[in-house]
Amino acid sequence: QVQLVESGGGLVQAGGSLRLSCTASGRTFSTYVMGWFRQAPGKEREFVAKIAWSRSGTYADSVKGRFTISRDNAKNTVYLQMNSLKPEDTAVYYCNTVIPNTLKPSSGSWGQGTQVTVSS
Repeated sequence: QVQLVESGGGLVQAGGSLRLSCTASGRTFSTYVMGWFRQAPGKEREFVAKIAWSRSGTYADSVKGRFTISRDNAKNTVYLQMNSLKPEDTAVYYCNTVIPNTLKPSSGSWGQGTQVTVSS
């Protein structure tokens, strides 16, 4: 099972930027579709972005054009560059492996996540 550790969150003003990182254990990282999810207070966890081996990202409509997902297989790390942040982006952000051809996480086991807070 892949172990995942997220980092990079923080407090930022609306319009600002943050870059999240997720580092995975295991030697088969490059074979996984990796994704970012988020959960705002009182809401269900939702899909944000995913990236497969082709390095082409898929995004939720709410972040398209503002967020960019990327990966460095040599470092077993997936990134989420978040620009033009809005208060509604405030949430705990998690990474996970993703079931191929879906927007669903393949594991029910989640890391501690990283808190992103966007002030207006």
